[in-house]
Amino acid sequence: MSTDDHIFLAADAPLGEVAGWLAEALSLEPVDEPDLKDGAYLFRGRARSVDGDLYVVVQPNVYGEADPEPEDVSAIDRYQGVADVRYAGAKNEELQAREARTLFDELAGRGHSVAMILSHNLALAVAAYLPGAGTHAFPPDTSLDVDDVDTWLPWVVS
Repeated sequence: MSTDDHIFLAADAPLGEVAGWLAEALSLEPVDEPDLKDGAYLFRGRARSVDGDLYVVVQPNVYGEADPEPEDVSAIDRYQGVADVRYAGAKNEELQAREARTLFDELAGRGHSVAMILSHNLALAVAAYLPGAGTHAFPPDTSLDVDDVDTWLPWVVS
């Protein structure tokens, strides 16, 4: 089974500027990909915990809703961008999740004005960073959905 690890991004800057900041902060190089969707940015860099490459696609957040019904509220609704983190080596879900967490921690450690949520499988909130408030790790199995709103609401852009 394949998993997804995403870092949702919220900033006052355009997504292209945020993607550039992310690439510079993580020492990633742009990759020319003719099939990339408009408004998306592809980067490649070295994995942190193993020998191999990571790919990061930064693109508009199509997973959140601008004006959700109360039962459809999600932690990611107010985040304009999303960075999809992929390990380029043999499929290893644990390794990919660990690499995504490492990238998230590196970005959060920069103290930048970009708010972030690290998610696993577009279902679980792993950690969040809010400028001025710091980083918060969520309890295991915290849903991005309204079921766990009391847990994540203090740590997301609203």
